[in-house]
Amino acid sequence: MREPTFLILTALADTPRHGYGILHEVAEVSGGRVSLLTGTLYTALDRLSAEGLVELDREETVDGRARRYYRLTASGRTALTEETARLRQLTTAAERRLALAPRPRTA
Repeated sequence: MREPTFLILTALADTPRHGYGILHEVAEVSGGRVSLLTGTLYTALDRLSAEGLVELDREETVDGRARRYYRLTASGRTALTEETARLRQLTTAAERRLALAPRPRTA
């Protein structure tokens, strides 16, 4: 799973969000390191929807503009859970190796 996908699913894990809310959560979760473009987000949401990982929760009109809220599906929650476990396993392996590796010399 690519990082933007992981972050979008993470942004939707606790509550449905509209596009701007997802963009904000992705930036927050990544510590400001990842800032998705609007086009990138909606392309990803279309793909994730086609894959059955997210779905439209509701639409509302705010200031004359349609606002779509998306939510994680059961399959999306499973995919996020599995990817989180995979990343945790990789992180643990890297930490173990780093703990055993000799420290590089400084000049």
